[in-house]
Amino acid sequence: MNAKRLLIVDDEPSFGEFVRRVALDLGYEVAVTTSAHAFQQYYTDFRPTTIILDMVIPEIDGNELLLWLLQQGYADDLIIVTGFSPDYAQDARTLAEFKGLNAVSTLVKPIDLARLRSALGRENHE
Repeated sequence: MNAKRLLIVDDEPSFGEFVRRVALDLGYEVAVTTSAHAFQQYYTDFRPTTIILDMVIPEIDGNELLLWLLQQGYADDLIIVTGFSPDYAQDARTLAEFKGLNAVSTLVKPIDLARLRSALGRENHE
């Protein structure tokens, strides 16, 4: 299993594919999901070292999914993305940090290639 594993949950397939291509170029093994329930199913077997979490997805609010991740003991890198208000992503970051997750960053859509590469490149599981 690759030391760098990225799990993406975003209900926009084109965004997930964009991130997947960038992450593959950076040496990640990548799994992309478009629903919260699929994400939860992948999580246990895939054991991601980095997660990209869209805050607005069907089925489960991004904050609820974030709390679920923390209940699972997730402690690696988290990149929170949103196409809505940057405050929404910042509030989720504050919640994650309050709950003890230290490696949290936020990105607001549309995300350019340089910012995405920078966020993924800061992962230290080389």
